[in-house]
Amino acid sequence: MQVSFHGAARTTTGSCHLLRCGETNVLIDCGMYQNEQDADVLNRQDFGFDPSEIDYVVKTHSHFDHCGRIPLLVKRGFRGEIITTEPSFDISSLILEDSACIQEHEVEKMKRIDEELGRLQDDDYYANQLLYDSWDVHTALTYFGRFAKYDTPIELSDGIRVTFRDAGHILGSAFLEFELDELGRERKITFSGDLGSCKRPIVNDPASPKKTNYVVTETTYGDRNHQPIDDARLALYSAIAETIDANGNSYIPCFSIERTPEMLFFLRKGIEDGFLPSDIKIYLDSPMAIKAIEIYRKYPEYFDDEIKKYLQAGLDPFMFPNLILAESVEQSKAINDIKSGAVILSASGMGGGGRIIHHLAHNIKRPEHSFIFISFASKGTLSRQIIDGAQSINLFGKSIPVRAKIHSINGFSAHADQTGLLKWHRQTDRPDSTFLTHGELPAMDTMAELLRARGCHVEIPELHQEFNL
Repeated sequence: MQVSFHGAARTTTGSCHLLRCGETNVLIDCGMYQNEQDADVLNRQDFGFDPSEIDYVVKTHSHFDHCGRIPLLVKRGFRGEIITTEPSFDISSLILEDSACIQEHEVEKMKRIDEELGRLQDDDYYANQLLYDSWDVHTALTYFGRFAKYDTPIELSDGIRVTFRDAGHILGSAFLEFELDELGRERKITFSGDLGSCKRPIVNDPASPKKTNYVVTETTYGDRNHQPIDDARLALYSAIAETIDANGNSYIPCFSIERTPEMLFFLRKGIEDGFLPSDIKIYLDSPMAIKAIEIYRKYPEYFDDEIKKYLQAGLDPFMFPNLILAESVEQSKAINDIKSGAVILSASGMGGGGRIIHHLAHNIKRPEHSFIFISFASKGTLSRQIIDGAQSINLFGKSIPVRAKIHSINGFSAHADQTGLLKWHRQTDRPDSTFLTHGELPAMDTMAELLRARGCHVEIPELHQEFNL
């Protein structure tokens, strides 16, 4: 039995781990590198294994850095079965189709520019610029087979059984408990995927893991704790109220899949509880987020008790009179005509693309406005630059001064903080080895020190490093 690490190894993205037991090869996630300095190179290079030899992909959840390279895996020869929860399949489909459309759009744009400059290449050149296209996504989705249910074991082969447990991260997310048997030698290994924070609306708190021999855990916030959620909510309301008093708008860069539904719920509660004006306008300027909310509505059985109370009262927790959906490009542009008194939610959270880029370009130079950052931002991303105090940013070939009020509120993260990670790990009952992944090195080093102080053996794998179990 072996486990090897082919992504999120000393980086925060690109999750991809390979588990071998007997003649069966199981890939845990196959995500895209994002925001890393050499992300494009990492995404295009060999996986570190032969995709045609993979029997199963078991997917923890639908974030792009956990599922984004699945179409590329199929394109390069994977012909096995992909297993995940049903909500995770629906959200992954949305994300992967959007990814292919963005790539195709960028290549078409490149082709037009080359044609205008008289340097047009042959069709193969432009095809090679794509990691995958819409047809590749369509093909990859046909390899999704069984839908997993929480706490119900799935037999992959005679020697491998996997159980999905609720990770409390986003809708349908799971951590994975594998039971292995190779020639009578039994081992258990648990993959955390991304673990959620406790006491959050919409999804349940993370389930408790079982005793295990090995743990592979994320460390996104391994070196710090979150602000309490109630304090974060009050800080959000205060920042918005301050901006209203300054006759400006509040812009919230946020991830479409998990942060937007949650943020809409908090804004609704802010109005209901009197923290925000009853006539405030909330604009959701993200087509993907609008589609994601439709998916959330399909799976009320995955919601926590707080959201279920709204449903039992016949209320839609994600729609309210103050909310305006900006689906078209024209509706998005029209938001620029609103001078004050509004809150605009737009993707992406790290400022790496999406409609938030245009809001930054138009409004970060205006001192009456505010930008409220509520999501994790990796080093080098536009959001991180602004949070760290950049005096200007570069967008669309221009240097734009940062004059808007900048707020950073860390209590809304969908990831477990240091305390949450340690609590979850403690429940695995002192495993033989713990492998740290999915984090920046300072966070991994801090988590390693804390676990070693508890008497745990800890490894921080390098890319493609393999370990015997």
